[in-house]
Amino acid sequence: MAGAQLNAPAQTRQSARAAQIAWLDYLAQERRASPRTLEAYGFAAARYLNFLERHLGETPVLDTLSQVTAADLRAFLAWLRQGDRPLSPRSMAQALSAVRAFHRFLDRRMATPNAAISLVRGPKVRPGAPRPVSEDQALGMLAEPHLDPDREDWEAARDEAVLTLLYGCGLRISEGLSLKRGDAPLGETLRITGKGGKTRLAPVLPAVRAGVDAYLALVPYTSSRDEPLFVAKRGGPLTPRHVQAMVQKLRGRLGLPDSATPHALRHSFATHLLGAGADLRSIQELLGHASLSTTQRYTEVDAAALLGAYAKAHPHA
Repeated sequence: MAGAQLNAPAQTRQSARAAQIAWLDYLAQERRASPRTLEAYGFAAARYLNFLERHLGETPVLDTLSQVTAADLRAFLAWLRQGDRPLSPRSMAQALSAVRAFHRFLDRRMATPNAAISLVRGPKVRPGAPRPVSEDQALGMLAEPHLDPDREDWEAARDEAVLTLLYGCGLRISEGLSLKRGDAPLGETLRITGKGGKTRLAPVLPAVRAGVDAYLALVPYTSSRDEPLFVAKRGGPLTPRHVQAMVQKLRGRLGLPDSATPHALRHSFATHLLGAGADLRSIQELLGHASLSTTQRYTEVDAAALLGAYAKAHPHA
């Protein structure tokens, strides 16, 4: 056995950790995955390799990964369900998805196939319906920054412009904050680069253009065309964490639930369009969803709103 190991191809003895690094580099450079995706996939793969090292009693190499059995993978999922902080079915499904993606890379790029991986099914997870805010709540969130006495006028205008973009164009936080100074003043449409590097055109409402123009008229910093459109108090790029913290303060002042997040404004954009008669295919294109089934979740929200209105208005409800 020792002789066979010494004569094995060098690649089969390559560290599994090195393969993980190569995979993450592939995701970043070729697949153009977002930093958040890279962090989540890297964490899931690291946990997988840590488990294998304890489970098998040896440091895993490429040859080890080719021999992982369906039973080993099920043991990994069982391990995720245990401990002081067991994972939810949704988190376990995400971890399994990351492990499968890692093994697909090993198969296609590093000649290390493993057919057993496809035999393991993850826990059933029912997709949760999006949790939008109402139109009145959305408008309240947009107006509230100007009522904060601790903010300078330009900061309030910036926060309103960011929230108006999320709600008026259905953008993710990362998409709104990726805009450059050269993108303004905004035109009739805005070219957005979303997940996976896919681009889409988002119509720009007059209120969105006005919000960005008001911010630009007050911001005390000058930026080149290639620098971020939205800047923080000290002139650096505005971060998603700032937007999340700002919305958290707005929730407290407006008495909104924890579900009223920046991303809820994107959900609200889609739900309110659907309620106004827009078709699902158009909403799919505006949101940049790869699959129509993702967009169809908004029909559940709209149906729930319809039933709620019926229950309040119908005399026999």
